[in-house]
Amino acid sequence: MTTLTRDPARTAPTAPPRSGWVSRLGGPVWLVRRQHRAAFWTLLALTCLGVLVMAYLRGQTMDFLATVEPTSRRSGGLPPEFETYADRLFGIGSYLGYLPVLAGVFLGAPLIAGDLESGTAKLVTSQSVSRLRWLATKLAVPAAMLTLCTTVLSVVFTWWWRPVKGLSDGLTWTSFFSVTGVTPVAYALLTFTVGAAVGLLLRRTLVSMVVTLGIVVAIGFVWDQLWRSLGNVMSVSTDQGVGPDATLPELPTEAEQQGQGTYFLTESGDRLDWTTCLDQMENAEAHTSCLESQHVIGRSMDYLPVSQMQSMQWLGAGIMFAVTAAVVAFVLLWGRKRLL
Repeated sequence: MTTLTRDPARTAPTAPPRSGWVSRLGGPVWLVRRQHRAAFWTLLALTCLGVLVMAYLRGQTMDFLATVEPTSRRSGGLPPEFETYADRLFGIGSYLGYLPVLAGVFLGAPLIAGDLESGTAKLVTSQSVSRLRWLATKLAVPAAMLTLCTTVLSVVFTWWWRPVKGLSDGLTWTSFFSVTGVTPVAYALLTFTVGAAVGLLLRRTLVSMVVTLGIVVAIGFVWDQLWRSLGNVMSVSTDQGVGPDATLPELPTEAEQQGQGTYFLTESGDRLDWTTCLDQMENAEAHTSCLESQHVIGRSMDYLPVSQMQSMQWLGAGIMFAVTAAVVAFVLLWGRKRLL
């Protein structure tokens, strides 16, 4: 006698196990990618476009410099046509300066505010996902994408700028301090998290974007006023007298002058500002006699050297990263208790 029954354990199909990285992309990560896929694809497309444009323009610049004698580059004798290439570099750098604004206003501000306004946050957190996990994922996924794109743009732009640094008055290191190196990455992450925090507090997308714009502009103003203080100001001086034929201090190559200008240096090492003996400026002999009566022996100038650029950028980025971490902690702690 035969039977048609079989052991179900032997015949039941078994689903292939999901790989670790696939399973990690599910849940909140999948939801965040799905929600913001248009913004992510736009960010990636703009990054690719920016890389192609900068690589092409850099090639044109290097081809032009290849036709110029090396001695002309060092002596500042570049042809006037070089200013066209310098203007292109400066223009692209100006556009990259808007990255923190775009990151804060268009990516950070609507991130949480949009979900609170539409009710998505209430729906998600009513499932098995905790508020803390949802907030952490909402911040982490866009931040990772923003870090990747900003890093790529900064690296390519720095690669374009370094060979021509200092060859023109508009290509000084101070003009590109905030758009090269690590600074753009830290700056964009700071404004992104600030926008997310504003959206969490205000809960309205449009209002959050407007308020974030104002805060980002304020951050930019403070940054422009304070970033030079990250460096160690140095000075150069002469002790060849103060007469009409006296030698003036000469700044190192690519250094930026700081302070009020040229100071008067006394025998004791003290410095007097430029208003000293100002009443006798019209008469050279009287002015010299006045300065000599003040025991002035030369002049002095303060400056920031280009050699400090990288250390200043990392110091500034470290401050921004610290503030970003504090804002992230605020978002997580506040949202965990008062999200809905």
